[in-house]
Amino acid sequence: MWFSFWRSRDRFSLDELRYLTDQLQKVQIVNEVNKDFVIEALRSIAELLTYGDQHDSSFFEFFMEKQVMGEFIRILNISKTVTVSLQLLQTISILIQNLKSEHAIYYMFSNEHVNYLITYSFDFRNEELLSYYISFLRAISGKLNKNTVSLLVKTRDEEVVSFPLYVEAIRFAFHEESMVRTAVRALTLNVYHVGDDSVNKFVTSAPHSDYFSNLASFFREQCINLSKLVSECPKNSCSESVSAILATVDEIEDNLYYFSDVISAGIPVVGRLITDNILQLLILPLLFPALQIDADANTKIGAVTSLYLLCCILRIVKIKDLANTVAAALLYPLEAFTANSEAKLNGYVSGNDRAHENEEPDIDSVTPMNSGQLCLDVPNKASSSQVHPEDIIAEKDFSHSHLPLRETLLSYVTDGDDVQALGSLSVLATLLQTKELDESMLDALGILPQRKQHKKLLLQALVGEGSGEEQLFSSEGGSLRDGISSELDGYLQKLKERYGLSCSAAAAGASPRIHRNQVLDALVNLLCRSNISAETLWDGGWLLRQLLPYSEVEFKRHHLKLLKDSYRNCTSIFLLECKGIWADLLITVLSDEWKKCKRAIEASSPRKEPKCILFPFQKSNSEDIPAESSFAAGERMSELVKVFVLLHQLEIFSLGRALPEQPPINPPVDVPEISRARTAGMDVSGPKAGTEIRLVHALPCRIAFERGKERHFCFLAVSMGTSGWVLLAEELPLKQHHGVVRVAAPLAGTNPRIDDKHSRWLHLRIRPSTLPFLAAPKSGKQEKTRIKTLVDGRWTLAFRDDESCKAALSMILEEMNLQSSEVERRVKPVLDLEL
Repeated sequence: MWFSFWRSRDRFSLDELRYLTDQLQKVQIVNEVNKDFVIEALRSIAELLTYGDQHDSSFFEFFMEKQVMGEFIRILNISKTVTVSLQLLQTISILIQNLKSEHAIYYMFSNEHVNYLITYSFDFRNEELLSYYISFLRAISGKLNKNTVSLLVKTRDEEVVSFPLYVEAIRFAFHEESMVRTAVRALTLNVYHVGDDSVNKFVTSAPHSDYFSNLASFFREQCINLSKLVSECPKNSCSESVSAILATVDEIEDNLYYFSDVISAGIPVVGRLITDNILQLLILPLLFPALQIDADANTKIGAVTSLYLLCCILRIVKIKDLANTVAAALLYPLEAFTANSEAKLNGYVSGNDRAHENEEPDIDSVTPMNSGQLCLDVPNKASSSQVHPEDIIAEKDFSHSHLPLRETLLSYVTDGDDVQALGSLSVLATLLQTKELDESMLDALGILPQRKQHKKLLLQALVGEGSGEEQLFSSEGGSLRDGISSELDGYLQKLKERYGLSCSAAAAGASPRIHRNQVLDALVNLLCRSNISAETLWDGGWLLRQLLPYSEVEFKRHHLKLLKDSYRNCTSIFLLECKGIWADLLITVLSDEWKKCKRAIEASSPRKEPKCILFPFQKSNSEDIPAESSFAAGERMSELVKVFVLLHQLEIFSLGRALPEQPPINPPVDVPEISRARTAGMDVSGPKAGTEIRLVHALPCRIAFERGKERHFCFLAVSMGTSGWVLLAEELPLKQHHGVVRVAAPLAGTNPRIDDKHSRWLHLRIRPSTLPFLAAPKSGKQEKTRIKTLVDGRWTLAFRDDESCKAALSMILEEMNLQSSEVERRVKPVLDLEL
């Protein structure tokens, strides 16, 4: 019989389909002998039915008449090999994916064969079989709509009581294989977007609604794992550690985007479930307590990770209730988020013995199962909407912390380290840009932009509200009203009733004007700090620019004084750089950073993604670089220029002026004909190796670039405008007083010094011609790129006598003074800002 299968026949014909079906019906058992025939027959039937769906409807009519789906189920039941199960799942997946006819799809779903396959007890210890099974489920979900979904559910009294596709799929929602998790999520989204009310009720009712709390618990574990990686990163400063953090960040953000996609399906109950679970399992018990300044080592999530996660959640999960609840909770002190053995939270009194509350809770333990799944155990919960905060919220004792969370964020800005300040600024910026957040919430937090305040007060004045008119023309520039709005009152009440936080614990009585002044004080103090990186200061400048978009009238008098004092101090240090190691690059760096800073503080959003918070700032990639090296000096110069540019632009902004596209710099002037550079015959392009020059002012010397190999050169130091070089030239034997440049090095930073013991020896430091980090490749990826650190060179020049050595030293110093004077002349307009 098996050989007759291979006889010549029209491959794409009804006869071929009839023949294959007949042969399958004759099979009574599938074993190693005939499995290859069965597998080929299943594959060929799928191919023929797909062809018939597009060209000849009689193919599928035959398929229905002979009840071939029933034959498939029979073959599965009599099969003794896993390869046949694999082929059967693939065959039906191909059919479902490729059938275009609605009639064909309805037939496939209209009997219980598909549900039988969904609930069949496959051996999922075989990873390939699990992969095919998940693909099969996903293929079915791709054909779901309001008509087809009814064929896959069972109802009683017009309510869905069974939905095998969904129930079986979410069993694998937390499988260790990411591809399986991704496929399950795609399937669930297809289910949610069908828009069937009875199905929506099924997935949001117990016990199926536990899926959403399990999602939050799984997400919580990922967040804890990220915090561990971040805390270990400084100890393991290597690419593997950074890669692990980035991989975990990608998974976390994928989870949040999944939450967002689920919410976009428009099922109201789902939004509430996700909000409740994220708040009760993650934000309230872990993220907020982690922000306390004196957090101990037992905290599951560190402050930096907490700040990052708050930013991500608010940026990605677009739920108004979630955003406003988080904002309202920032008005509470940290002690409000601790549980008490006698506290009555959410109308529920715990019956557990709180003497053991320091024991590790197991609400989100991930337990591996023999079936190849990962199941999350969430005990003591009748449904996902009844999570009791006292079961999870008390993981630390914060009884000594009375500082409201919003003030904790501001304390990071004023007193925290670089990463804490950046993280706090990122949270404030994220809140400011969260469209789901009510303006009254922004006002209560003190971060409502002045332009929005003016707009609301103007509207109040136009409709005849006296308080609005008074505040609009008040010199204090008040806020919407002194007190808390009805929107904020509602969310404070919700925090009390739903999450067990007492309204009396919130700093709700304070005026938004007071909060606003606190934010402005913190930002101005940040800009006056000298121990914070320029990158973080730029973010602070952006936030200040958002809050005060107008002019000097928006600043308080003491704010202006602090900014001006800081600007003057920075200007003094900036002037020193005109004589510094990198004086020749100062104007180039100034022009580049001016444009970057202008774009940064005028942008509609911060420059960096929140993930940057997780990586500590590294000004250089090697701790072995000495502080006196030119590379370290270049980094300090670059940082100083960034800070100077920021403060300068904020001063222009405070004066009510528009920022120019370029810094005000004087143009270069012609080099005098009597200068050494002109006398040597150099043009504006400067000296290059092999260039012929006149050796009018050159001094003979010797130098050994290799041990035991001295070479004779003529030494010359020249400057042209803001550039300068030290040159070693070989004298031309046939052309008197002329030579060829063999070596040229930057003049700035040479630090000339006559040897203490040999008065004819002159020591020079030779720095690189450019800074490596200024030409670092721009990449969207956040990683610790290895910047090549160039080591300073050393020249020791031996002259004929003491006088020649002193003359060479004088020549260098004279040319360096000319160079620095030209730099000062050109940057003078930048420094002459009227304060």
